[in-house]
Amino acid sequence: MLIKSADDKSKRIALLESLQASPRLDVRQKTWVREELMRLTRGFQGERDAAHYLDNYLADSRNYAVLHDLRLVLGDDTAQIDHLLIGRTYSFYLLETKNFSGNLRINESGEYSVRYRGEREFGIPSPLEQSRRHERLLTKALEMFGMTGRVPTRPTFHHVVLVDPKATITRPSNRTLDTSMVVKADQFRSWHEKHIEQDNKLVSALAGLANMRASETVEQWGRLLARLHRPSDLMQLPDFMSPQPPVVAVARPSSKVASAEPVRDQVTTDNDDIKHKLICANCREKISFAEGKFCWHNERRFGGLQYCRTHQSAFR
Repeated sequence: MLIKSADDKSKRIALLESLQASPRLDVRQKTWVREELMRLTRGFQGERDAAHYLDNYLADSRNYAVLHDLRLVLGDDTAQIDHLLIGRTYSFYLLETKNFSGNLRINESGEYSVRYRGEREFGIPSPLEQSRRHERLLTKALEMFGMTGRVPTRPTFHHVVLVDPKATITRPSNRTLDTSMVVKADQFRSWHEKHIEQDNKLVSALAGLANMRASETVEQWGRLLARLHRPSDLMQLPDFMSPQPPVVAVARPSSKVASAEPVRDQVTTDNDDIKHKLICANCREKISFAEGKFCWHNERRFGGLQYCRTHQSAFR
């Protein structure tokens, strides 16, 4: 049963595309925007494709609750779970999506690297270790809601990495390292059915039957976890991403003429401190990115500074 779909990230993509066209960014900022936009679009496409395969398989099932794009925040810990399946036998599948359309290589030590056509190979963090870190926070959430099996046993967690169906996977020998949990997204159904068949040994089957919960209970668990979802701020940017306004030449009084009056057009040191921040130059209150962007695109009107919407009206 489908409990939660993925969040809409179109606003984030629109923001990055807008920044990419901005003339205010320096080289470092442009590089970050380009890489962040590429990472987001690739990841979003991969998660959407994986959700499509999972929904076709389990969205109408009464044996599993399906949650996509679940972001849990407990205290200072955050877990971004791409896909979560909750089974009636008190089993949880944490699926990590990696949209690699190139070659994914896993060596004997469990280290991951990716290579795209015409590019060099580069290492990536282990998605399995990432998923295992998510397990710890999910366990806390289960304890918080009192989600337990019928017998006093720990929940069973399964970690799976879903990759692009067009990717190639280079693996070590199974005798050296078991990488069967790295699966192409379109093959998850066959992997899962085989996994259940292999796991249905006598002891496992008896433990699963002892922990069997009703479909309504699994649905309730899914909805409780969905209530813990805390979406990320789609408009949040790193501090260094504030567009840099150009330096404005300021006329200074001639040294030959003494003047007791301050130069009106001279930018004060205080304003210099807030030029690169999303702070109103008048009231010193924090402003939105949209307000700052409007001022940066109207530099002559606002003298290279930024103002809140209320104080922008003073320049009309």
